[in-house]
Amino acid sequence: MSFGDQNNPYGAPQGQQPGYGYPQQQPQGAGYGYPAAPPVQQQYGAGAPMTAMPGNVSAARVMLWVIVGLQVIGAGLFAFYAVAVNHAKHDSALQDDSSFQKVADYGTGLLLTLTVFALAWGVFAAVLAAKFNTGGNGVRITTLVFGIITAVLGLYPFVIVGLVHTVLAILIACFVGGANGKAWFNRARY
Repeated sequence: MSFGDQNNPYGAPQGQQPGYGYPQQQPQGAGYGYPAAPPVQQQYGAGAPMTAMPGNVSAARVMLWVIVGLQVIGAGLFAFYAVAVNHAKHDSALQDDSSFQKVADYGTGLLLTLTVFALAWGVFAAVLAAKFNTGGNGVRITTLVFGIITAVLGLYPFVIVGLVHTVLAILIACFVGGANGKAWFNRARY
């Protein structure tokens, strides 16, 4: 009876049968030596695709929808203000009022332009919010840029009413730009 390759340095010595000659070591029982290591766990998202949107990314999407609502309200107010100013320009009692003349200097065209801009910005926010489930890294980067521009616009021209927009935009940019946002938008799609 042969024992594998005769040139194998780890095999049984030449001329001896396995189990004869050298003393065989007995397997150690439980309780001796180091304990067994726990099984290696797979990292989150390493093998299986992400199926649930992380909480902060979902919060960013909700904040985008809040901005959509605020934009619709703002567009309605701009349109109402434009109609009111246009109607009041023809009122003879307000022609001598200097505070009204400051308001009337804005003009109906500028107010209607602001109305269109507010609606367009709201539609842009709605498209971004709708793309959170299917969009890739491009949606993430566009949302980051949207958040930064919204924060800046909330600070400069629309200081008082833009404060809410500024806070929401900063939170959106932080949530989408973070590690969970990057993992969500760069996830594998099967």
